Amino acid sequence: MIQELQLRILPEQAANEQSLKQIVAQETGAKSASVWAVRILKRSIDARQRTIYVNLKVRAFIDELPTEAEYQAVEYKDVSGGKPVVVVGAGPGGLFAALRLIELGFRPIVVERGKNVRDRKKDLALISREHLVNPESNYSFGEGGAGAYSDGKLYTRSKKRGSVDKILNVFCQHGASVSILSDAHPHIGTDKLPRVIENMREQIKRSGGEVHFETRMDRLVVRENEVIGIETNTGEAFMGPVILATGHSARDVYRYLSAAHIQIEAKGLAVGVRLEHPQQLIDRIQYHRKEGRGDYLPAAEYSFVTQVKGRGVYSFCMCPGGFIVPAASGPRQIVVNGMSPSNRGSYWSNSGMVVEIHPEDLEDKTLRLSKEVDEPVVPELRMMQFQEQLEELCWLNGNCRQTAPAQRMDDFVHNRLSRDLPKTSYAAGVISSPLHFWMPQFISSRLQEGFTHFGKVSKGFLTNNALMIGVETRTSSPVRILRDKDSLQHVTVKGLFPCGEGAGYAGGIVSAAIDGERCAESIAALYS
Repeated sequence: MIQELQLRILPEQAANEQSLKQIVAQETGAKSASVWAVRILKRSIDARQRTIYVNLKVRAFIDELPTEAEYQAVEYKDVSGGKPVVVVGAGPGGLFAALRLIELGFRPIVVERGKNVRDRKKDLALISREHLVNPESNYSFGEGGAGAYSDGKLYTRSKKRGSVDKILNVFCQHGASVSILSDAHPHIGTDKLPRVIENMREQIKRSGGEVHFETRMDRLVVRENEVIGIETNTGEAFMGPVILATGHSARDVYRYLSAAHIQIEAKGLAVGVRLEHPQQLIDRIQYHRKEGRGDYLPAAEYSFVTQVKGRGVYSFCMCPGGFIVPAASGPRQIVVNGMSPSNRGSYWSNSGMVVEIHPEDLEDKTLRLSKEVDEPVVPELRMMQFQEQLEELCWLNGNCRQTAPAQRMDDFVHNRLSRDLPKTSYAAGVISSPLHFWMPQFISSRLQEGFTHFGKVSKGFLTNNALMIGVETRTSSPVRILRDKDSLQHVTVKGLFPCGEGAGYAGGIVSAAIDGERCAESIAALYS
């Protein structure tokens, strides 16, 4: 007999398989020995009260064993003889587009400017160790995209549950833990995700697709207002309709599209800092108990949002038990991002703390930067150019290296220079700097008010034991590549399918993956 149950139990009960079987037996009236297996379908933590509960939806197998697989597998065809489709970028948008194309009988040709996911690690190490940024291989560029070595967080606010479930099942099919199917905030971990990505690549190749690394798209091949392929830095050309999934940091692509008069527009984004606390402090605050999470609870997360002077101030990409990493993708930049391993076991937690900015806000004098722009301001690129200016300003205040300017949280709120800095997970090193002074007042004043508010609603959060590290600017794309809402083709150029976060239509791993699948389906509808 198979039964599905809703359980509300203590963390120590949820963590022990035998205890779980006993509870199921009590709920169903069965003997403990008759409960042969319990499969968790949904899991969430309720920490609103001092007594913490775990909410579970489970499937109990009584006097029988499970026969169905824990995830739904996709059957991938041999598409060696299929119509070619060029996929530019091997992040989640590009990889899921390629896999969906295979399902639909098309042959994907994946072109990635960076290195494969393993070889990227050497270049990432050089950023922290020698302060050298390879503009083609970094935290943004390379197989897996920006998510591969950031966090592997799979939470999305997308209401398209069916699409989300499909994405999570594909991850499981390629090696991710099946726990992502049940967790309220699923997370693979930056230590586990590379292997999953490798398995996806090998599946593409086994099915007859192609994957080309260290191959950068330099221009589109356009004939009679239709994209029919791409030309690359290697001298090779690849022909077919193009899914453009280049990610939010491919600024050369945005400049190329602007110069080629392929319609794009400036898009709002959010910028700010990375904020780092000791994880134990966050555990105590979020779980409302002095002992923190104890032995049976995961590292606590938080989410804050408020409005300050008409603009949102909020936490972004919270990484419990994680690290802060240098995410620059070119020279004269400091950019920071967060990551966490699957066990979320580090001493620190971190989150982006950012302020919402609209394109029209750039006319505000409190958002102006002292440094002059090196190139004429292009309307559709003005948000990107602002990003670049702020990242360079941060680099200048970091001694022109990857040593990031930093300030204690309470010092920042009260406009004080920090005399010393706490230990940090940021391996490239930090330097005490008055972020309140050199960051644009539009951003700093709103962060100060936001932090004050968050400290009131969550006692202990506003503390000098927390460290702010500048700057967090890559929250999303500063540009939207305009496309038709039905066909997903570019509004003026046929055969071009802007995709994912870099095109301005996604905001994370899962939403980018969903958009990749949608672009593949649109191509199938138009080119079958």
